[in-house]
Amino acid sequence: MKDNIYDFLNNISSISEDTWLLLSANMVEIELKKGAYFVKEGEISKEIGFLTKGIVRSFYATEAGKEYNKTLFKAPNIVGSYVSLITGQPNRLPQQALTECIITKIPLVAIEKLSKNSVEIERLRRKIAEYFFVLKEKKELEMALLQAEDRYLIFRKEYPGVEQLIPQYHIASYLGVSATQLSRIRNKMSTEI
Repeated sequence: MKDNIYDFLNNISSISEDTWLLLSANMVEIELKKGAYFVKEGEISKEIGFLTKGIVRSFYATEAGKEYNKTLFKAPNIVGSYVSLITGQPNRLPQQALTECIITKIPLVAIEKLSKNSVEIERLRRKIAEYFFVLKEKKELEMALLQAEDRYLIFRKEYPGVEQLIPQYHIASYLGVSATQLSRIRNKMSTEI
């Protein structure tokens, strides 16, 4: 699984095998059961994870208990509360496994220590921040400017096969529509084919 992480990170920013060995020596692989949390609301994040198998959601809940999926992470991807890691503040967006997951995690302190002597790791950190910024802006623009049908088509392209793995209400929440609206969109598209 660590080879997949190396390939994923190398696509974000080129790192040497020596740098990879330094990073991977600090990594620990864990299994996350469906429904378990990688990061809970209110806790201060101290590690970042590399999702090598499964699907994780990042969400928020209203005071009334209604949940809204902000992000879906499909392996391979980076997970963890980036804002909490940077600010040291309690996490506001829990991350929960929607399927059985395998995550390889590394403590932020290890990354910070290694960054002091590695231009490659420092550059990788910057590129990861840029990667998340671009994804965040893309999703915000899609939510503001596109119709629900168009958002659903993008979802299907970017998350192939996920519809068969997680409940439809999670997809509806991610798209900003009700489960009924999603059902109508899917029915309409299936009759148009």
